[in-house]
Amino acid sequence: MDSIIQVDQERCIRCSYCADVCPTDVIHMGKHGPEDTGNHCIACGHCVAVCPREALNNLKAPLSNQVSIEKMPVLDEKIAATFLRARRSIRRYKPVAVPKEKIMQLLNIARMAPTGGNSQGLAYYIIENPDTLKAITAATIDWMEDLIKNTSPMTPYFTGVVSKYRKTDQDVILRGAPCLIIAIAPKNFLPRGRDNTHFSLAYAELYAPTIELGTCWAGFFEACALSGYQPLLDLLKLPTDMTVTGGLMVGYPKYTYKRLVDRKPLQIIWQ
Repeated sequence: MDSIIQVDQERCIRCSYCADVCPTDVIHMGKHGPEDTGNHCIACGHCVAVCPREALNNLKAPLSNQVSIEKMPVLDEKIAATFLRARRSIRRYKPVAVPKEKIMQLLNIARMAPTGGNSQGLAYYIIENPDTLKAITAATIDWMEDLIKNTSPMTPYFTGVVSKYRKTDQDVILRGAPCLIIAIAPKNFLPRGRDNTHFSLAYAELYAPTIELGTCWAGFFEACALSGYQPLLDLLKLPTDMTVTGGLMVGYPKYTYKRLVDRKPLQIIWQ
């Protein structure tokens, strides 16, 4: 079997960094430097990224696809803390469409999020059509009403939402967001597909304010989709082997928040 590891012997200084960082022991240090053990490579690219001399290449994570970091940027701790605390879940949006270029920019960062065993495995549906967004909201409300009629444990939580929608016609599900990003994964990839979705959409939520966008997790929509509610699934027209693993509302925030909101007190148990 051909090795996936290629070593430039003239550049290699036998530092063993590549072998040390490899999570699946694909590399060990032999007499003449790094050698391929034949173990399964998850294509994380650590070995190539850590090499101080650009002496190593991995066919699954090629050096040519990696971006050199001349000087690693380090955020001041106060700036970083303020940025993270300032992120808000946006539930009021300007009636302005989000350019496809910005959605692509957002998802290109989302795909860089860590995933279990570098499995990744997600795809995204982007819903921008206003009529489809309204239909998704209506279907989710119908699902809630069905649960209420059947005295679901969620009845107390859903009753006020349904009542507000029926009385005011306000979008209490997608909050008038002009775009809904739906993460999907193969059905046989659960539960890891959902875990990977949480990591990826969290990256999107944190990155969004840097490109003037606001986001909010579409929890009601996600719960409805995960329940297998057929009228909603019929609207989405997903491939039969795929399932919804998360949803994110995206748009331009209608308001700017002026203060950092507190959370519940930190709870820690040391052992």
